[in-house]
Amino acid sequence: MRTILILSMLFCSIGPANAAKTKKPKSEEQKTLYAIGADIAEQIINQFLFEEKERPYVMKGFQDRLAEGKLDIEVKDYRGKIRQMIVDRQQALRNKFLDEATAREGAKRFPTGLIFTETLKGTGEKPTLKDKVRVHYHGTLTNGQVFDSSVARNAPAEFRVDGVIACWKQGIPLMAVGGKAELICPSGIAYGKAGRPGKIPPYATLVFQVELLAIIK
Repeated sequence: MRTILILSMLFCSIGPANAAKTKKPKSEEQKTLYAIGADIAEQIINQFLFEEKERPYVMKGFQDRLAEGKLDIEVKDYRGKIRQMIVDRQQALRNKFLDEATAREGAKRFPTGLIFTETLKGTGEKPTLKDKVRVHYHGTLTNGQVFDSSVARNAPAEFRVDGVIACWKQGIPLMAVGGKAELICPSGIAYGKAGRPGKIPPYATLVFQVELLAIIK
């Protein structure tokens, strides 16, 4: 978060007026710099989820700090509140996604948080926790970003059902061989606070499209 805050200060240091006067980038270096600015803005939007009415206060904070004058508050007194705001808003966004997913036709939400939707009924056996299975899967974050996909690799995965994340331990035995399902996994039954660096953010809700190909005897 500290990195994003520093980048945000840099991004806004030219001020809105100067940004508006800047010409459209032409050289590759200018386009690269433009891409940096757009990427920083996207990170800020995704991290803080500001409403339109809140943005003037954010900009005033930027401008007052960049002017190196007296600030209206002591920033150090609010660092904890900044972190809590991010946590609360991201949680609200996750809850909204889960509630909307639960309301879809055929979706079943379990006390663990798993949202299971059968998209194609299988005709074979159902696996137990001790079984080894072969599956195809496509995993995304709630924004649609793919973090892992055996489908894209064209290489089905094989594993014991009791050797995967809690969400799959519960969801895979609900499927029959030949079937397909969507498993929506809140962070508590996925990768939790740690996430998977470089792929899955902390506290991420995951969406899996799973096809149960076989139980390996």
